[in-house]
Order: sequence, then structure tokens, then C-alpha cells
Amino acid sequence: MSILLLSGSPSFPSRSARLLQFVGEKLNELGQRTSSLHVRDLPAQALLHADFSCPELATAKASLAKADAIVIATPIYKAAYSGLLKSFLDILPQEGLEGKLVLPLATGGSQSHMLALDYGLRPVLAALAARHILPSIYATDAQVSWSELHGLELDAAIQKRVQDGVRMLLESLLISHRYAPASQVVSLPC
Repeated sequence: MSILLLSGSPSFPSRSARLLQFVGEKLNELGQRTSSLHVRDLPAQALLHADFSCPELATAKASLAKADAIVIATPIYKAAYSGLLKSFLDILPQEGLEGKLVLPLATGGSQSHMLALDYGLRPVLAALAARHILPSIYATDAQVSWSELHGLELDAAIQKRVQDGVRMLLESLLISHRYAPASQVVSLPC
């Protein structure tokens, strides 16, 4: 099974990208194979003009198509997910997330923007035919901190939500592969 870590943050480093990396590390520790795609690394002109002949965009879309699950992380600005992520989602075909499991992550300045994932991002993911969108994980800046000395530190509540999100993602992947046609079944590592 393959899991794509999709970062929609326009800046580096960022809290949302660090939270995404943390989730990826937890998935790797549990034997899952992950790959990363940072939308900010794609050519801006090609992304803004939806240049489908751009090889970097074609590669990014192919990475997304190969993944069984996607963990999407974005900062929340003015009660919405990032415009950079929106630009990437806009270049996907109508059923660009068909059959995919999606775990949305976001960081924002306050709890006031907590529902931005459910009211803004979730409908777009559903419109792109995501098979199952797991409960979102939203963390405020105060709940996700970084220091050179200690690295990433998560508030206990966010730590628990991340643990639950990773568990739900893996359980959903196992269930989906259990009921997949025999030609699509992937063997799990022991």
C-alpha cells in the first residue's frame, strides 16, 4: 500500500508541513511506505495556468494516482485552506481522487478556523470522488511547536488525534484491500 503525503503549505518550514512529516514518520514506523509531494515545489506558472503539458505536473498527478491513500496538510488562512493547495486540486480531473482514502490535516492561528476543513476542503475532496475522507485533524499554532533543541512538540490532545488518525487510516486501508478484487489485492509486510 502506498500513502502520499501532500503538503499545501506555501512556506518552508511550516507547522502544517512538520505535522504532515510527523504523521508520515508514524506511518513509516508502522511499516507503511510513504512518499511526499510539496505543491510549493511545482512550477508556479504551470500550476497557475493549468499547463497540462508540464512534466512536473504530470509527475505530481501520477504520484497522486498511484497512491492508495493521501494525507493532505494545509495551513488555514482567513478561514480557508491554502490557495496553493486549491491550485493543485484544480488541475486534477473530476474524479482525481477516485477510490482514495484521505486524511486531512491543518494548522491555524486559533480554534476559530477549526471548521475550515469540514466546510471548505472536505466538499472539494468529495467532489473529486475520494472514497472515504477520515475525520480531520486541526491544530492551532499553540498546539504544534518547533524548536531546534526539542524538534516538533505536539499538545497531548493533538498527539492523541494524530494517533487516532493514523490508526483509522491504516484500518481503512486494510479493510479496503480485504474487499478489493483479487487482481488488486496487495500483500502486507509481515
